[in-house]
Amino acid sequence: MESFSLILAIVVVTALAFDFTNGFHDTANAMATTISTGALKPKVAVAMSAVLNLVGAFLSVEVANTISKGLVDETGIRPEVIFAALVGAILWNLLTWLVGLPSSSSHALMGGLIGAAVASAGVGAVHGDVLVTKVLLPAIAAPLVAGIAAMLGARLTYRLGRKADGKAAAKGYRAGQIASAGLVSLAHGTNDAQKTMGIITLALVAGGALAPDSDPPMWVILSAGIAIALGTYLGGWRIIRTMGKGLTDLQPQQGFAAQTSAATVILASSHLGFSLSTTHSVSGAVMGAGLGRKGGVVRWSTASRMFVAWGLTLPAAALVAAIAEWVCGLGDWGTAVVAVFLVASSAAIWKISRREVVDHTNVIDEPEPSGVVTTAMAAVSPPPTGAAEELAAAVPAAATDAKSPSATTTV
Repeated sequence: MESFSLILAIVVVTALAFDFTNGFHDTANAMATTISTGALKPKVAVAMSAVLNLVGAFLSVEVANTISKGLVDETGIRPEVIFAALVGAILWNLLTWLVGLPSSSSHALMGGLIGAAVASAGVGAVHGDVLVTKVLLPAIAAPLVAGIAAMLGARLTYRLGRKADGKAAAKGYRAGQIASAGLVSLAHGTNDAQKTMGIITLALVAGGALAPDSDPPMWVILSAGIAIALGTYLGGWRIIRTMGKGLTDLQPQQGFAAQTSAATVILASSHLGFSLSTTHSVSGAVMGAGLGRKGGVVRWSTASRMFVAWGLTLPAAALVAAIAEWVCGLGDWGTAVVAVFLVASSAAIWKISRREVVDHTNVIDEPEPSGVVTTAMAAVSPPPTGAAEELAAAVPAAATDAKSPSATTTV
């Protein structure tokens, strides 16, 4: 570790800052449905998720190795390149958190790393086969597989429990939902904390502090686990609201199906070393579970905005990272400028978020309808049951009044 330079220290700190944003950005993946169905209180849910994220960070290093050894050519990467990559990823995480959109922290990191590597060493610095097989294909497959599994699971759950006592069944499914939420948190720590481990390991190799092809040191694993756990405990309340209430309305049976399906997909991908987006997996599972209940609907206006964010994540983070790398390439003063810009932008986003505070006290409040599709659906939807009954009772009364002598008019 004798070659641990100042720029390398800055990269490590910035990587842990990204890990922190990853934690609060992705808390919704594990706990949004658990909170929205009332299975756990908000603060209890995020505390449980934080602990399990920390535990999950120690279970595997396969995804970390995919990033540190597979995605880009580590021999041509300088610490400044990784710093620029992290700038792009952090800013995208904060912007999507501000507007409450569940986007992929993983793809933000991948996009940042690709953009900075291309800006520094050209297209040849990116291993295209790894990008396609372990990043892009899982990005498409994960929400589809999780969504179909959750839809079928929800339908099966309702069919098996149709003769069960309603209150007893709901209580049992809430208990199952807590267990499955814990599994998602464990899977998230296993998959997402490793991405920061991989990026720090890549920086250490690039800076000469580690030999090429090294696995993450224990202090890297521990610090990445702690950073993501702290971020998770803060709770990304804006995204939790969108995931729990904005996409669809879930009952405990659906929440259980969604989280179990997502956790299975994430854990399997971590074992195979796929740099999977937990956000894509859980969002797909939530939408699938929403369609798995008879009469269930998905708010496609919210989903469409989320899909657009997914498509923009890689190129947007890559563009910001490429610009940051170009500025860093001007010298030490360029790196300082990028660092100041990152801090100032982060502070500005946080200040804007204070205009409308979302926290554990109002996270389960219904979000306001947004978008043309949602507004149109609300306009043509039948009135609530109570309103329909009042309307039915009012019609005969109005007809009786019309036939009464007092209702006639003398010409």
